[in-house]
Amino acid sequence: MKKIFLGLMAIPVLHFGALAQTKGYKPLFDGKTTTGWHTYLKTNVTAWKAVDGTLQLDPNAEGQGDLVTNDEYENYELKLDWKISETGNSGIIFGVHEDPKFSDTYLTGVEMQVLDNQKASDNKKATHLAGSLYDLKAPSADVAKPAGEWNAVVLRKKDGHLTFWLNGTKIVEIQIGGEEWKQLVANSKFKDWADFAKYPKGHIALQDHNHEVAFRNIYIKQL
Repeated sequence: MKKIFLGLMAIPVLHFGALAQTKGYKPLFDGKTTTGWHTYLKTNVTAWKAVDGTLQLDPNAEGQGDLVTNDEYENYELKLDWKISETGNSGIIFGVHEDPKFSDTYLTGVEMQVLDNQKASDNKKATHLAGSLYDLKAPSADVAKPAGEWNAVVLRKKDGHLTFWLNGTKIVEIQIGGEEWKQLVANSKFKDWADFAKYPKGHIALQDHNHEVAFRNIYIKQL
């Protein structure tokens, strides 16, 4: 599967950079380097590579870890595309507070799930499917494309109000700290995590879940 997946990555990527700039978006990935990113709790990047206009994780490389933005963000709209390998699992984690007392990004950050819905082992719960607010709220529609195909994300966070779109369809909407949020957290794995979703401003992370995954066209507009 590895050769097939990496072969697909070699297809040239067309960025919407000029259009994005006119609409107030700025690139978080220049398409050529990992500038602006680092491995969580480290100063460098090792297992993630810039290849043919994509950010790719090599799960067999040394120096594994989630890739996080150097900068922190609070109110914004994030746009990106992702492609997952067969059986793959990853995520877009945001509101990450980087501190050595937190060993992983998900201890503080909230996640939009990235998944091969058909063959990943973590596909048994609706709140774990691609596009879900992980372990909290299932996507309202299954619009994820199969492994090996690109999926387009828009993730909007404004004053704690979250809205997720996947492939042009709005699939999640919720207010952090609202009544629905409190009920969902109380029935989730995060119910006893004191620092989960407690930082309005934080880093954005691309998750290393030991599967091949790629991201491209990563842009942000601060609100």
